Amino acid sequence: MKNFTQLLLIFLFVIGNVFAQQEKGIIGANNWLYNWAEFKPNQNSYDEPTQIIAGNIDKDTKLVKRDTYLLLGSVFVTNGATLTIEPGTVIIGDFASKASLTISKGSKIIAEGLETDPIIFTSNRSVKRAGDWGGLIILGDAPTNKFGNGSVASYHTDLTPSAYANTNFGGSDPESNSGILKYVRIEFAGKRISNNDYFNGLLLACTGSKTVIENIMVSYSAGNSFEIYGGQVNLNKLVSYRSSGNDFKFNYGANSKLHNSLAVRSPYVSSSYGSRCIQISSYNKKEEVDFSKNGTMVVAENITLVTDSDNIKADIDKGLVKEAVYVGQNSSLNMSTSVISGFNPAVLFQDTIFINQENLEKIKFSNMYFNNCNGNIFVENNSNNEDLENWYGNSAFFNVYAKSNNAETFIDLKNDKKPDFRLRINKIIASKDHFAAEDTGIND
Repeated sequence: MKNFTQLLLIFLFVIGNVFAQQEKGIIGANNWLYNWAEFKPNQNSYDEPTQIIAGNIDKDTKLVKRDTYLLLGSVFVTNGATLTIEPGTVIIGDFASKASLTISKGSKIIAEGLETDPIIFTSNRSVKRAGDWGGLIILGDAPTNKFGNGSVASYHTDLTPSAYANTNFGGSDPESNSGILKYVRIEFAGKRISNNDYFNGLLLACTGSKTVIENIMVSYSAGNSFEIYGGQVNLNKLVSYRSSGNDFKFNYGANSKLHNSLAVRSPYVSSSYGSRCIQISSYNKKEEVDFSKNGTMVVAENITLVTDSDNIKADIDKGLVKEAVYVGQNSSLNMSTSVISGFNPAVLFQDTIFINQENLEKIKFSNMYFNNCNGNIFVENNSNNEDLENWYGNSAFFNVYAKSNNAETFIDLKNDKKPDFRLRINKIIASKDHFAAEDTGIND
């Protein structure tokens, strides 16, 4: 894994300025993925479980590294209890019982791993696949725009009447604290619930700003990697790798900052019902929400969204690649200093969004690098994007558009012992007089 991340590549940023300058850089052992991230989790094996976790955890409990834990069924942390997990602890989700871990409102999780000793949630199957087990759910007391707050009861089967209270989320405290997740990997989660409904790798429902979510990697999730319902949580250094669902989905009045994060999609594992890197929505049904409350508002900075493909044009032509970013009505997105490479198109607005200055000021893209996409920014079901091209193509936004093959955009430093993966994150620092590239993504 060290060798992998040491050579995690070079991203050649073609800066389209008057000097036609090309910025290059090499990353190594100081990148933020070093040591803790894992891009081949199915090759890892863990000790057999020595402890079982089942039912409710209703008092302060600590999980220790020396034990390996088997998570059985729907496990809830309740009664204001705190679940503490030592660095390096492995928790294995049971396939047969659709294992999941839910931190109920008022309770906390303190899962603070280390760069050299991350906490791992994974599958108990010998051949691991996306959707082997449920996932991790954290329920908080921050606001949502839903009427009557919300519940995740539909994720669980055979709940007792008293257990329904443990599935509620939402309240009035935007600063509420549900604990710490740091240096945590969540692998092969997203168990199917019914038809097109799945668990997520990590669901944050109304978690507040004092909750720490940092250095989290969700890989091979059959549902969404990260789903955020309401709340005011800040997200830093997140990785979504080969998710079948969305990589980052925000809904129900989420007010979040997503910083310095990465989503890597594969054309061959996306869900048939549509998957994006980032989806911004304020509701699923209008009757669910109170329009006197704020809709979803997301600030996304230093983000890399990339389709890992040997032939992106062929995969787009086959219909295997969709848009990277989807913005729904009554939602706001401010995305800057980020890369979108290899999508069809880069960004899509819901077809109910009317293109006027008021709406465009709620959806901002600046200092962006749009590369090798089949179109840049469109309204759903409308192939005429002249107004959007004129708006976002204005030099004041410093957006760069490129059409280069993956082989030209990404430099591969592979050898016989290192996997073939290509990626580089840069930040564009722009002014009217010059462009420069500064490492802030993986090297931040």
